Amino acid sequence: MNAATLIATGAALASTLSFAPQAIKIIRTRETKGISFLMYVLTVTAFALWTVYGVMTEQWPLLVANVICLGLSSLILAMKLLPKSALPKV
Repeated sequence: MNAATLIATGAALASTLSFAPQAIKIIRTRETKGISFLMYVLTVTAFALWTVYGVMTEQWPLLVANVICLGLSSLILAMKLLPKSALPKV
């Protein structure tokens, strides 16, 4: 594995893992007041575009990392949009 691949792997892992704490906190507390709606709209859009790019260029590591990030950021955005009473209890 070359240096560029190692750096890309580290970046993909860091990007993917960065959304997990926020998603877990929101799932547990059902509280989204402190997060920015616009930021998550832009984030979901960016991950969707990166996912399409990964498919088009057949860069599977990029695709996998961005699909996971897209799922986590979409979950956070959905919980931001749903009324607190509509969120499932965990």
